[in-house]
This record gives sequence, C-alpha cells and structure tokens, in this order.
Amino acid sequence: MLKNWLHIFLFQIKNNKLFTALNVLGLSIGIAGLIFAILYWNDEHSYNAWNPEKEKVFESISKVSEDDYWASNVAAFESYFKKDFPELESYCYFDNWYFEEIIQYQNKKEIVKITDAQKTFFEFFPFTFVKGTAKSALQDNASIAISDKTAERLFGSEEPIGKMVTCSGRKLVVRGVYTIPGKSSMAPNAVTSLMDSRLVENKDNWGNFNYGLLLKLKNPADKDKVSARMEKVLHENRAVRWAKEEGLTIAEWMKKNGPNRTKIILEPLKDARLHAITEGYAEGKGNYQFLLIMLGLSILILVLSIVNYVNLATASAIKRAKEVGVRKILGASRVNIIKQFLFETVLTVLFSILLSLVIVELSLPYYNEFLGKKLLIHGNQFYGQLILIFILTIVLAGIFPAIYVSNFETLKVLKGNFGRSKSGIWLRNAMLILQFSIATFFIIGSYIVYQQIQYISTKDLGFKGDKVVAISYRNPYDWREKDYLAKLTNRYNLIKAEVSKINGVAQVSTGAFAFGSTNGSTSSFVYKENTIQGRNMGVDFGMLEMMQIQLKEGRFLSEKIASDTINSMLINETTLKMMNEKNPIGKEIDWNGNKLKIIGVVKNFNLFGPQDDIPPMVFFHFKTIDWMLQNASKIHVKISGDNPEQTLADIEKFWTKKVDTEYPFNYDFVDKAYARTYETYVKQKNLFSLLNVIVILIALFGLFALASYSIQRRMKEIAIRKTLGAETGVLLKELSKQYIVFCLIGFAIALFPVYYLLNKWLENFAFRIEISFIPFVIGFIVLLLLTLLVVLSRAYQATRLDVLKYLKYE
Repeated sequence: MLKNWLHIFLFQIKNNKLFTALNVLGLSIGIAGLIFAILYWNDEHSYNAWNPEKEKVFESISKVSEDDYWASNVAAFESYFKKDFPELESYCYFDNWYFEEIIQYQNKKEIVKITDAQKTFFEFFPFTFVKGTAKSALQDNASIAISDKTAERLFGSEEPIGKMVTCSGRKLVVRGVYTIPGKSSMAPNAVTSLMDSRLVENKDNWGNFNYGLLLKLKNPADKDKVSARMEKVLHENRAVRWAKEEGLTIAEWMKKNGPNRTKIILEPLKDARLHAITEGYAEGKGNYQFLLIMLGLSILILVLSIVNYVNLATASAIKRAKEVGVRKILGASRVNIIKQFLFETVLTVLFSILLSLVIVELSLPYYNEFLGKKLLIHGNQFYGQLILIFILTIVLAGIFPAIYVSNFETLKVLKGNFGRSKSGIWLRNAMLILQFSIATFFIIGSYIVYQQIQYISTKDLGFKGDKVVAISYRNPYDWREKDYLAKLTNRYNLIKAEVSKINGVAQVSTGAFAFGSTNGSTSSFVYKENTIQGRNMGVDFGMLEMMQIQLKEGRFLSEKIASDTINSMLINETTLKMMNEKNPIGKEIDWNGNKLKIIGVVKNFNLFGPQDDIPPMVFFHFKTIDWMLQNASKIHVKISGDNPEQTLADIEKFWTKKVDTEYPFNYDFVDKAYARTYETYVKQKNLFSLLNVIVILIALFGLFALASYSIQRRMKEIAIRKTLGAETGVLLKELSKQYIVFCLIGFAIALFPVYYLLNKWLENFAFRIEISFIPFVIGFIVLLLLTLLVVLSRAYQATRLDVLKYLKYE
C-alpha cells in the first residue's frame, strides 16, 4: 500500500513540478524562519536556567526617582543584614560590571574580564569548580578565582592552585578554577575578593550608591517584606538622620531637599535577562520585545506558508477528482483516502524541513552576525521543538485537504461535473484573503519602521561627533593613594598637552560622560521646591564647543575667568524647564553643599540615544567638583587635516609608548559609537524589510498558483465568451475583479492590527513619528499592483487560448 501511495505521489510531482516546487519552497522558508526565531528564543531563555538558586536570588534595585532605576546600593546596609533580616539566607556585595585588567603570571600576561565580590559570590552563581572549592576560592583579600580558559592561557599544563599572580598592582593567590555550566548573567574570567576592604570605607555612608547587591532569601515570598524593611532603614538613616543633623523636622527637611525616599525593588535572577527593569548585570539584558517580534513574525510567515499549501492542495484536488472516484469504486474507504493524502503531506513536510535546515545552516553565520551571537543547531530541546513543528505543520496543512478530497462524491466526479463544483472555493477564498492581510501587515509595517529609523538616524542630535575620536582612558591610580586627585589631574593635563602637539589634532578635551552611554553620575538638588535629579556633566574647557553643542543663553566656561573653576555652572533646557525659572543667568544653586552660579543654558542634546528622553543636566569644570575627573573614561580628540589615518597612527604611537604601555589602543569615532545606541532598532528595520520580501514572495507564489488553477477551471467559459465575441479587455476585467475584491477585504482586515501594534512599537522612542495615512496608501497601491501583475499575466495567457481545444466536445 505504501509503495502504491509513493508511486502516485511521485507521479503527481512529475506532472505538477512547478506547483510542487512552490509548495515545498514556501513551507521551507516558513519553517526556516521559525527555526531562526526558536534558536534565538532558546538562547535568550537559557540565561541562568542552569542556576539552581535562580528562584531564591534577588538583585536589589534602587528607584531614586520616577524614571531612574539604579542597580546599585549603599554599603551601610551590611551591618543591618547581619542582625535585622532573618529572612536572608545570604547576601553579597559585588561589582555588577566587568573591568578589564591584566593578570600576570611570571612572563605571561592576559587581559581578562574581572569582577570584584564578597566571598559569598559563588553561593549566588554556583559555577562548577574543577580545582579548589567554592567556599575556599575567595577566603581572604588576597584571593582570586579564575575560569578554566583563563587558567589554560596563563598556566598551560601547570597546576594553578596556590600560584601568585599580579592584578591591578596587587599580589593575589589563585585559590579556585571554575567553569560556567551555561549562559549566565555574570560570566567573568576572574573574580577577586577585594570587596570587603572597599565596603569598610563606606560602611557609614548612606548617600553613596556604588555597589551591586545580591540577596538570597530563605523564602522567595518574603521579598516584599525585605524590600519594605530596606526602604525603612534607608529613610531612617538618610532623611531622618540628616534632618536631625540640620535641626529640622522631616517635613522641613523634605521641603528643603526634596522627598528623598528611595524605593527598593528586589528583582529575581530568573527574570534578569529578559524582564529586568534596568541593566543590573555585566552580561546585560536581552531585548524581550525584539524576541517577541521575531517569534511573532516567524509564526505569521509559517501560517502564510501553511495557508499557501492548503490553498494549493485543495485547488489541485480538482485534477485528482477522477483518481479519487476510481479508487472509491475499487473499494477504497474514506479513511484510506485520508491516510493516503496525509502520507503525501508527511513526505512534503519532511522534505521541506530538511530543506529548511539546509537554509538555516547556510544562513546561520549571517544570522549570528545580525544578532551578535554564536547560535548552533543542536540540543534535545531544539530537536523536540523541530518534531513539534513537523507534527503541527502536518496537522494544519494536511488534515483539511485530506478530508476535503475524501468527501468527493463518486458519481458526480465520474460524470465529469466536479470541475464546475464550488465545493471548497469558500475556504480557498478565505485563505487568500488571510494571505492578503498578512502581506498588508508586512508592507505597511516595514514602511512605518523604515520611517521611524530614518527619522532618528537623520534627527538633529544637538551635537556633531563625525570628526571627534573618543579614546579609552584608564585611571592607573588607587583612590586611597596620597595626592590621588592631584596625580590624576596632572596626568590628564600632560596627556592633553602632548596629544595637542600631534599634527592633525585640532582640539583635545574630555567630560565625565560618554555619548551613547547611560553610565555616569547623577545628583539631586532643590530649586524653589522643585527637586531635580540631574546628570553630573563634569567637563574640561572647550568640550561643549568641540562637540558643537549650542548655547540658548549666557556663555560657556572660559579658562580666562577664574571663577569658572570655582563656582560656575551651566544647565540644559530640560533642567531649566524643571526649575521653572524665566531668568536663570546669575541664579545660585546649592549642589551637594556647593554654592554654584548659573552662567549659561545649553540647548538640549541627545546624550544616551535618539530613542531616549533628554535628562536634566548640570555642567561644571573638573576643578569645581574635583572628584568628577575620575569618572572620565574617554579623552576626546578632534581631528582636522587631510590625513586622519596618519594622525590616528601618531596618536596610537604616543599612547602605547607614554600612556598605556600594556593595554591596546582603543578608540571610536563619536558618531559611529552613538549610532550603535539604536543599532537594535536598525536591525529590526532590516529584519522587517527582509521578512517583507519573503512574505510577498510566498503570497505571490500562492496567488500565482491559485489564479492559475482558478483560471484553468474557467477555460471552457472563456472559450465560449471569446466565441460570442468578448474582447480581451472585458475578459481580463472579468477574470481579475474577484481578486481585487479579495485584496480590498484583506487590506481592510489588516488595518487595525498594523496600526495598533506599530503604535505600541513606537512607544519605545522618546522621539518618534506619528503614523500618517501615507504608509497605508503606499501599502494598498503596492499590494494592488502586485496582485494585478500576477493575476493579469495569468489571465492574459488564458485569453490567448485555442478555442477549438475547449469546445470540440460541446
């Protein structure tokens, strides 16, 4: 029986090569799209999945204002954790970011990603120790634990445990070698145990939010209770204590300094990758919306492919009606016929999946580059999902056509009347309308996405960084050293002077911030009862002018005016609006105990990215707030002249010989670095555009095949009309009008979903376009033109028929 079915299946392929190819190609593309989405989905959801503590571990997030969340905390909590929090099983202060440092063993040096933590770190991230143990790995301030790969690079086949290495000028003993079992929110190459000594310096400081904090709860349900108690402790040691020190009541103090009530949010580790409020771990957070978009669009394309398959299967069934009729006469049951057609679907889907895997394997390098990942086709989970796709596709694509064919009436089929039957046409028409709707969604959606990305790409950012190079700048000094700030200042001034002498360098300056980065310092101040949480923008002379940031009123900082390094400041337009002050120049502000006078207002510029709101900013010279220079991680150099490559080469030569002799020279043009802040959205635009092409192709495949079958059924009607004198134009109009109606209905169905979902997507942007009627008009015109192109081309071929061929039996 199976052999007979296989012969019939191969015979049908031979006689319907084009439509079989369209079917298989459509299904393959649809399945390949879903496989890509599943690989991405699995990778993102694998973060921390291996960690048995993920349900009990929480990161403390400080909400300091309405839209400002810090993944940092005060060190002073520690003394309270030891006595007033019985719900805690353990806690760990740590750096929730990496610093790249050189670890040296004898003559070998490796630049590795390091985090500093308390000795309990491995209770929260229980990596597998291949040498040493988790308990002893960070037993004292002279300990370091390293990854197996770092150990291999440093020690080769030599035993690493007990060996002395040099890191950040300190001698540390290797007490553990670990391997990370899977994707983790923290995946450092090395962990040091210097955190306790750092915490001692700030054990009574309730205003310095400098440390990541992990809490392990005995019962995860107690997280709200713990966060509420932490908020109470903060309030008592900040607002209450500071009010008392100033001799004020709480109400009077808050009126003077603002509400100052920090909210604590305990965020579970299991949600850290895809549902985090802010970036709280070094490995960053994933883009859950982008993940859903990819999965949703992939499912839509697969649905489109299946609809295409069902349409073609039910349409081509007309050609096989007599075959079914004969089989029934010979004794085949309805169930037997269903099994036969399901068997054919199984073979088609199986081949489509194999082809889709080939497509994925060949395209995976480009997909990985697109996502910045290293995805591979492997794993029990993936194979299980592939089997599920196989079964669902067979069920959705095969059941209805098989039942439809098995219901053919034997006598009607054998009499030759079935060709005029309207059975199944309503379903094919409904599915064709669905195809039009999906195609409409993609055409309009991709145009709106293009408009938005084009808008933020060409928007006036308020600064110009095309010829400005940001060079990574390292602070080599320990803040506990004598004359620390003086050394830091002298070193910066020396570098600035030497780089300025290089041919092709127009200007050198810096700021305690980086364009396109959310890192930096914020502080609050109160002006006329308005509390403003502003970005602290420490700058050197000429920094704002070099970036072509414009003044609204007043003046820039000037090295010719002595007070500009003592008590002068500038603000941006956002700060001015929040101050509600019409004449800000000359007004005095109490900034963290410093009386500063406003000398200018700069126009707003996008610091973080064009998709983000512009925060309030305050600008002052480094000498005014001297500790701000230690926050400067970039030195900005404006390049002029006709040979920028030579200028950069000369800067690199000086830098590697005089500034950082052991670290690689690292730089980026400000405009290129800034463009990466909205790179994710550019990728979304590219993804939408690519899928748009795929959807249109699949829809056209289906339309082409369905129009061919539909017109084929009407060939005798066309022949009669031509015999009676019908003109070609009239025939073309008659054959195409139903598709135009279907196109209109499909377009109308897609209007609300595309408007609603794209509006939700645009909510990601502080600066966004408003959806106009233009994308909808363009979408309809494109859809209509493509429909007419396919249908009229097939209809025109039909009008060139040989009339006698179809009328000779009448």
